[in-house]
Amino acid sequence: MSENIFLVGPMGVGKTTIGSHLARKLKYDFVDSDTEIEKRTGASIGLIFDIEGEEGFRKREAQMIEKLTQKRHIVLSTGGGSVLDEISRQNLRSKGYVVYLKASVEILYERLKKSRNRPLMETEDKQKVIEGLLAEREPLYLAVADTTIVTDGRSAQDVAREIFNQHEKHD
Repeated sequence: MSENIFLVGPMGVGKTTIGSHLARKLKYDFVDSDTEIEKRTGASIGLIFDIEGEEGFRKREAQMIEKLTQKRHIVLSTGGGSVLDEISRQNLRSKGYVVYLKASVEILYERLKKSRNRPLMETEDKQKVIEGLLAEREPLYLAVADTTIVTDGRSAQDVAREIFNQHEKHD
């Protein structure tokens, strides 16, 4: 079995919730790359975006992904844009089993419409932003993933169980 599972997908798909359930099931450590960036910098993702812009944040994110993918026996929840960086994609692909968690635009919109702590969602037309991000990023999610799991209408525990079962069969 692969020693790591990396979760990729858009914001709001449930990577953190599903990942924490999965880590408990596997008896692995759970790590969220955004939380690790906040711990290291002492600043929120929003503040980093405000000060350094998206480009500065993406640079920090790529460095964190490189560091975290060196670990063993982890379930890693990545930021929605982590796949934008080619080196991050290579690190994810080569150092673990990558699961693309997919949800419909409608589900993502429902989950994100009241969100206050996501810099890319600070806009009037949240649905248009979600559609644009998915159009840009879905090919990258698909390219990096070993498997894709649709989360619409499913509990986090159910999705974690499916990943657990697929992971066992994978290796």
